Amino acid sequence: MALELNESLQKTIDGLSDQFTEKLIEVYQSTGDTFARIEADALVEVCSYLKDEHHFVFLTDIAGTDRYTSDERFEVIYNLVCMKHQTRLFLKVRCEEEAPVLNTVSTVWKAANWMEREVYDMFGVRFNGHPDHRRIFLPEDFDYFPLRKEFPLLGIQGSIELPNTTPDTE
Repeated sequence: MALELNESLQKTIDGLSDQFTEKLIEVYQSTGDTFARIEADALVEVCSYLKDEHHFVFLTDIAGTDRYTSDERFEVIYNLVCMKHQTRLFLKVRCEEEAPVLNTVSTVWKAANWMEREVYDMFGVRFNGHPDHRRIFLPEDFDYFPLRKEFPLLGIQGSIELPNTTPDTE
């Protein structure tokens, strides 16, 4: 199946194919968007290339997902926008369940700082080289990652002190 891409996005995909032949796993389209999945060890290099050579200067979002599989359980998705050509590319990277780690892209886009902290806080994916690797929503001593599939829907009783929700009756 051939992808139907605009000229700018086609040049980007061709460039990725040429420059990162061994690191580009797949390219596909879904719901009108283009996705490229790469090897985790090429993440920073590919992101720098996309920013410098293809003008993907705007990192819109970083999202984590728990695929709940025995192989490459966690996936991190980078939502990139090229303002010059008005194109969007979703870059995907997977990591294993045991000690999930990726390199930070905060050296490429400063905006990645808080987004990576959120992915760490919710899924437990660590980012090597991150300038401020702390939890962003939950206490530092919280032992769980709430967006992992095994986390109970109602939370873990007593794991975090909750505020009193009973209204005052005075």
